[in-house]
Amino acid sequence: MAATSDDIVKMLRQRRIIASSEIINSLANHDDPSGVLDNGPKIDFHKGVLNNQIFAQLTEMYDNDSSIPNLTSIKEDIVATNPSTDLGRVIAPIAAPELLDVKFRNNLPDWRESDYSCLAVDASNDISIHYDITGKSTTEGKMTDITACFSDRLNKIRKMIIKNSRLPRKPTEVQRLLREVNRYQGYENKAVAIGLVNEPRYTKNGHLIWSLEDETGEMTCLLTKRQGDDRDRFHEQIIEAGLMPDDVLGVSGTFSQTGDLFYVDDLHFPMKERHEKAVSPFGVSAAFLSDVHLGSKTFLEAQWHKMVRWFHSDPLAKTIKYLVLSGDCVDGVGIYPGQDKELLIPDFYKQYSEFAKLLELLPDWVECVMLPGNHDAVRPAEPQPTFEKDIQQDYNTTTFVGNPCDFSLHGVRVLSYHGKSIDDFVAGLRTVTYADPIEAMRQMLRRRHLAPQWGGKTPLSPEPEDGLVINEVPDIFVTGHVHGHACVDFKGTTLVCSSTWQDQTSYQRMLGFQPKPCILTIVNLQSHATTSIPFV
Repeated sequence: MAATSDDIVKMLRQRRIIASSEIINSLANHDDPSGVLDNGPKIDFHKGVLNNQIFAQLTEMYDNDSSIPNLTSIKEDIVATNPSTDLGRVIAPIAAPELLDVKFRNNLPDWRESDYSCLAVDASNDISIHYDITGKSTTEGKMTDITACFSDRLNKIRKMIIKNSRLPRKPTEVQRLLREVNRYQGYENKAVAIGLVNEPRYTKNGHLIWSLEDETGEMTCLLTKRQGDDRDRFHEQIIEAGLMPDDVLGVSGTFSQTGDLFYVDDLHFPMKERHEKAVSPFGVSAAFLSDVHLGSKTFLEAQWHKMVRWFHSDPLAKTIKYLVLSGDCVDGVGIYPGQDKELLIPDFYKQYSEFAKLLELLPDWVECVMLPGNHDAVRPAEPQPTFEKDIQQDYNTTTFVGNPCDFSLHGVRVLSYHGKSIDDFVAGLRTVTYADPIEAMRQMLRRRHLAPQWGGKTPLSPEPEDGLVINEVPDIFVTGHVHGHACVDFKGTTLVCSSTWQDQTSYQRMLGFQPKPCILTIVNLQSHATTSIPFV
């Protein structure tokens, strides 16, 4: 006897499933509606909204008596064609496991409805791009380009220092100071200069010494460790951390009696004391994640599908208008030696196609903003232009931008940067570690530059206009790259270190580094309330 619509509704209620009238009618016309729904646990669908995508998967599984078509089928194809293929250690099982049904409202993290006051479907898309290198790269890599890039950096950040710092007097060119050293000896008459840091290093006594260079000349600066009543906490922090090569900063102080050394009394950075966030007229939210690394054997697919179900069923998810993907959405090919042994999908374009399918599982109200990282199919030198058209054609409801990108969402300014230069900050500053990447982000904002060091671990493109200068302080500053997670406020800017969707790799295991995967960070654009949802 065929089931009626009322029978189907009763069956769905018993399973705590919500479905549209169209799906209810389709189940009523099916020979075995219960058998179709019984396939739910195989894709970790136990309750919630039964949308068209999930229903199509369930019926196909019933008709074919096979599991959901996803990366599992790719793995099976590889084994079928070459049974001896070593697919390596699978940290996250491809078949969806029985995952905990976390009740996020009653278990941390919690959130207040008043902080997330607008449904995403009630607001139109509003993305304004302020800076993106795509289509604007003009460098030829010549010495003139390098000189122009550093001159642009120095001029821009010099103006910020003069505007935001309490300089004791107007800055003077280095060449003029060196000609008039006798005027600036002793505590009576301090000199001020702004320039680029060269070769910062420590003396055997622990003092910090470097050369400061502007367009006219270069002078040697010394910041000493002070004792007793003369101690200065800010100076101690600078000496403890160090300086980055090619930083732009201001110094004030006096010359030694011989005139060959400048004793620094104060350092002046371009970061202002406090930033006032812009507020969106709509209470919609933006969500942030990074480093999905699809194509790797350690991509956490089951957790991705758990997030997709959350997007379709949770009240908080219905406020998310934008999903910002800050680079390395695929694992790439030939990025590092021996990578082929760790790839499940050894083809660049196939990786991007499969990632496009994952984004298609998200609700229609979500607009994605996607930028490249160091694993992506773009030039490695930063700033990086966005993806080529052959890659973009597989994606819907996705805005493609370069790395970094400075843009606004409903008037709220967002600076999204993949974060490769964090490697340089870890190597260059003694207070920055991979365990605390937020400190690297603080240092970038203090310097108003994303990657100051030339010739370090981050390849840089010498554009006539330095695209890595932070021209405007963002309301939200987001990075990825290091596979950590954090969300904090720093002088009025919300700092987001986006979580990865990749489990521990063999390289990370060798280093003893444990990533923090599968955490979605959500920031409301009106209240600026933040919360982070785990899907592990």
